[in-house]
Amino acid sequence: MRKTLVTVALASALAACSSQQAPAPQNQTDAGFEAKLQEQLLDAKPGSVIDIPAGHYHLQRGLSLRTDGVTIKGAGKDQTVLSFKGQLVGPEGLLVNANDFTIENLTIEDTKGDALKINHGRNITIHGVRTQWTDGSQTGNGPYGIYPVKTQNVLIEDSEAIGASDSGIYVGQSTNVIVRNNHVERNVAGIEVENTVDADVYGNTATDNSGGILVFNMPDLLMEGHGTRVFKNHVIANNHDNFAANGSAVASVPAGSGVVVNSNPKVEIFDNDIADNKTANIIISSFYSTNYASKTGVAAGYDPYPKGIFVYGNRLKGGGDSPSGLDFKTLKVALFGINGHFPDVLWDGYSDPKFTDKALPPQDRICIQDVSGVVNADGPDGYKHPSTDMRPFQCTLAKLPAVVLSPEPKL
Repeated sequence: MRKTLVTVALASALAACSSQQAPAPQNQTDAGFEAKLQEQLLDAKPGSVIDIPAGHYHLQRGLSLRTDGVTIKGAGKDQTVLSFKGQLVGPEGLLVNANDFTIENLTIEDTKGDALKINHGRNITIHGVRTQWTDGSQTGNGPYGIYPVKTQNVLIEDSEAIGASDSGIYVGQSTNVIVRNNHVERNVAGIEVENTVDADVYGNTATDNSGGILVFNMPDLLMEGHGTRVFKNHVIANNHDNFAANGSAVASVPAGSGVVVNSNPKVEIFDNDIADNKTANIIISSFYSTNYASKTGVAAGYDPYPKGIFVYGNRLKGGGDSPSGLDFKTLKVALFGINGHFPDVLWDGYSDPKFTDKALPPQDRICIQDVSGVVNADGPDGYKHPSTDMRPFQCTLAKLPAVVLSPEPKL
């Protein structure tokens, strides 16, 4: 028998901060819970804490919050579940347009569109949140699980994202970001940092996605990204079929990709465990290797090339044995035979033509150390003249500074 709900009185205000508790799961319908929760979000004041008790709640309408300084708390990812299966109204599960926002210890599942979207906010903390589509990895799933965009000073930690048709955890057009100690699986992209300045991605586990961890720069957005560190992650066996919608940027990500850098400068990849990704453990590529290049061309002022990429000190094994796509399959056999495999790093071979007759500035080089090898796929010439010469990549770059959140989140 379905649990019902009663309204619980608001807790007393303390130190000018109010606390709100969502109705406990008894003596009321899910519709009543939904209406009460949306009312609490609409009536919230700075400092409000909205507690959602344990229960599996079915909601038909997307939720929204526009008040700064609000915290939403569940009883735990396995205890408090907001299910939007059969959602009738609104694309998102929860849409937040606010600063100083914290959400923790709950699950959002089966939304029609994005599960948790935070738009235009600063000082954002996402802790212990799971987003999931429970019917498996399907193109019809929402594109993004945890999705802060145009944000500043962001922490995403101890969370999970499962089944997104684009990215499980996506941070876009943002500044000063930490993504740590999360688990992502069965998404197209496990974690994607796109057009973002200063991001640390560490301590995460990415497995059974099409691509494990992506660092992208796309054209025609408000800002270009740089300064991402990817370290101390486990990026293992990301070999899921790519189920992204046709035309999306991640539709071009080869299934079997571990860490992928595309058109992004100043990226540092170190101290990771990366293994058994069937196309390649690490891919470094330009905008010209995406399906967007032929459709949109290159926007004025946009730099389509990866520059200042430093790969070192990773623990790599396996992978490269069954690459996705006819071009890569043919290239692998031509270079290494039917039973061979790509080495640890695959570069598409596109480089800035401004430097055809002279060396790249030292800070713009791609420097790769401690790997089994590198393949220059020669994408510009249709993969006709690939190379395994490591000498162009034998260099060192200055290390990037750590990201420091200010103010530090308080949980």
